[in-house]
Amino acid sequence: MRKSVIFDMDGTLFQTNKILELSLEDTFNYLKSLGKWDGHTPIEKYREIMGVPLPEVWETLLPNHTMKIREEVNQYFLETLVENIHRGKGALYPHVESILTHLKENDYSLFIASNGLTTYLEAIVTQYHLDRWVSEVFSIEQIQTLNKSDLVKRIIDKYDVKAGAVVGDRLSDIKAAKENGLISIGCRFDFAKEEELSQADFVVNDLMELENLLIKK
Repeated sequence: MRKSVIFDMDGTLFQTNKILELSLEDTFNYLKSLGKWDGHTPIEKYREIMGVPLPEVWETLLPNHTMKIREEVNQYFLETLVENIHRGKGALYPHVESILTHLKENDYSLFIASNGLTTYLEAIVTQYHLDRWVSEVFSIEQIQTLNKSDLVKRIIDKYDVKAGAVVGDRLSDIKAAKENGLISIGCRFDFAKEEELSQADFVVNDLMELENLLIKK
């Protein structure tokens, strides 16, 4: 029986922290230019909630702003993220290409399920040629509920996944695995929280550890 691995993108495959501060700073400077923000860029607050869908991000960071302003900011932020990706400001985590190659060579089907928006995910896939290994990338935009568990279920249903794992750094990834009968593997990377990782079946500090967890089983 062929197995599958479903990866999160931000904080799992892609080092979002390398472009996060740049893009967020630029976005809040834009808000200041509109006279809609006064103060420091809430980078630490964003780090705390990293991994949630963007509508929830702006509800948290801009609780007193209108929906129209949030949507405008969301679009500006997305465009800035994509620009920084194409300018080579981001990076994959160490050994991403190696582990994806090993998994593919061992007949694993590989997917990405992310709370990121489609345009953003496509920019990362294009920049780093992830389509060499990944069968399909799924964005939270495709799910009305904005729930990672439902997004993973869509992959399972579409590709008739019978066994496998979800690899990610946040609780939403761990829950998505458990609620769909898959192995949960937490990544102790930039945005991970120990209280969330404690709920995973396994935790890795480096993606190459997946070789022992998955391939050599």
